[in-house]
Amino acid sequence: MGKYFLKRFAAAILTILLIATITFFMMHSIPGGPFTRERPVPDSIMVRLNEKYHLDDPVFIQYLDYMKGLVTLDLGPSFSIIGKDVIDLIKGGFPTSAKIGLMATVLIIILGIPFGIISALKQNKPIDYFVMFMATLGVTVPSFVIATLIIYVFAGLLGWLPTYGLQNPLGYIGPVVALSGYSLSFVTRLTRSSMLEVLRQDYIRTARANGIKEIVVMGKHAVRNALIPVITYVGPMVAAILTGSFVIERIFALPGMGGYFVESITNRDYTTIMGITVFYAAFYIIMILLVDVAYALVDPRIRFEKGAK
Repeated sequence: MGKYFLKRFAAAILTILLIATITFFMMHSIPGGPFTRERPVPDSIMVRLNEKYHLDDPVFIQYLDYMKGLVTLDLGPSFSIIGKDVIDLIKGGFPTSAKIGLMATVLIIILGIPFGIISALKQNKPIDYFVMFMATLGVTVPSFVIATLIIYVFAGLLGWLPTYGLQNPLGYIGPVVALSGYSLSFVTRLTRSSMLEVLRQDYIRTARANGIKEIVVMGKHAVRNALIPVITYVGPMVAAILTGSFVIERIFALPGMGGYFVESITNRDYTTIMGITVFYAAFYIIMILLVDVAYALVDPRIRFEKGAK
């Protein structure tokens, strides 16, 4: 098991370096530069700016400097926010994105999995139809539409929620609900289909025929095996949600990573774009590694034996 995770960890590091490399050269292939504006900057000032940030160096030298900084977690200065390093922007924005994402993740898990199980156990019953209708609705309606409706109805018409920001606890409700809508619906549908498949297996029939209590059959055998596909989805989902939704953060004017990322694209802020992209990729890969650990905890039949791929 140790060798397996060492191999996966090494592969993860190589993947992050590859993503950083691709992102770097893509940014430098875009016409213009971080100081290109609609109103041209005087040539003398442009020369000084390029010298200050070493943008006049050959691209390969800039690449080596960036990779050296990446190893030491020095992602360079932000070109659009004066006096701020990219790592400072991530430290400032990620806690907000993570807090919203964590609340959304908890909501998805504590509602999505039970709803999916109940729907499977009550297949073709009214509660099953209702849960599947809501889940289908949640999958098809985009998150930005949900966010807009929340602001219009609950903030504008009813006045129950603030229209933007996180000035009080009620401010978290809108972003959390909008952010969790799709994943909550998807987890519900995935849990239901996985549960139905497990319930049709021979070992479930055998367990019931042997007189094992239904609650034991469900808890020890059915639910545990049905959660494996769900865990496969939840791992990357958590990474995506914890790092925040750029659209949702912009709609609710949240001080998360989404605002910095959108602003960096608008201003061609190379270092901020690359830094947030690499951070997101690293977080995503870590969550996939944790999914592998969760596999072994949920299903003891899964072992990372020698030669496992």
